[in-house]
Amino acid sequence: MSASLSTTTVCGVAAATKRSHMHSSSNHLFAKSSQQLCRCPKFPLRHFLHAKPTLKNSPPKRFITPSAISSSAGAESSTMTEVTTDLLDSVLVNDLDGNVIPISDLWKDRKAVVAFARHFGCVLCRKRADYLATEKDKMDAAGVALVLIGPGSVDQAKAFSEQTKFKGEVYADPSYSSYQALKFVSGVSTTFTPGAGLKIIQAYVEGYRQDWALSFEKDTRTRGGWQQGGIIVAGPGKNNISYIHKDKEAGDDPNIEDILKACCSQSN
Repeated sequence: MSASLSTTTVCGVAAATKRSHMHSSSNHLFAKSSQQLCRCPKFPLRHFLHAKPTLKNSPPKRFITPSAISSSAGAESSTMTEVTTDLLDSVLVNDLDGNVIPISDLWKDRKAVVAFARHFGCVLCRKRADYLATEKDKMDAAGVALVLIGPGSVDQAKAFSEQTKFKGEVYADPSYSSYQALKFVSGVSTTFTPGAGLKIIQAYVEGYRQDWALSFEKDTRTRGGWQQGGIIVAGPGKNNISYIHKDKEAGDDPNIEDILKACCSQSN
């Protein structure tokens, strides 16, 4: 199964993956589900391909090493997990009321599981929100906050919160600064993969849906929508990051047990 990337729409992600040598039954599932996924507004992929990421000049870098790094599927090795404290110190996010908050305040005085969404319309991010929320009782018992941050506007964050009924806290990062500071990957090659396509199909089978209106809002569209996210466990303490998972591709969820071990085990 193959398709020309330059002639597809975003909703044809399952058909836009590279040629895969899959079992005939998998091909049939892809073809059938692709038709369902394509029932969305026609939007030329060229608008996304021409998007130019916005990068900010960074101050002199002062590195720290997280206190412990879990080796989950998408996590980097301990030799590559240094996070720039200067960049994190400068990152500001917005709560649902529009208040501006330094991101490190989210874990300065508490421990928190912080998930970073691809964007607020992403179907896989909606599934990730539920994936984490199912363990919120354990987090609550351990005094751990559950937080989700997405790149985009406060209005997008509000829509996501209302649609998903997410049990944790939701914040918007309009400048994408947290993603740059944590060096989360971005690019077409990390979005259109066979693995991501299968995960989208599975999410649709389970009843999750992409919000195309949010996905096609100007800020998300002009930046390309190629941003990947991740999950960290941080705090108490501004520089205390005990777990980092960086998504290698869309839908690259780590093992939930690794997250719970990092956030809720008595040894931590």
